[in-house]
Amino acid sequence: MEQNFLTILGRRLQALRMESGETQKAMAESLGCTTSNYQKIEYGQVNIPALTVIALAQHFHVSTDYLLGLRDER
Repeated sequence: MEQNFLTILGRRLQALRMESGETQKAMAESLGCTTSNYQKIEYGQVNIPALTVIALAQHFHVSTDYLLGLRDER
């Protein structure tokens, strides 16, 4: 179950990032992590803290439920 949330989160983050024209490097810098670690987030390979999910939702102006795949409404 956890892997499914991570996969959905990664896919949605990648789509939002690409829509906004941001790079993985820029996203990593805004989160204070390495580009490699951010890439792992987009690939659904790492679990991230709830506060990071909140920060990402605020960054992209979407709900945390949207990022996690619990809702399709942004």
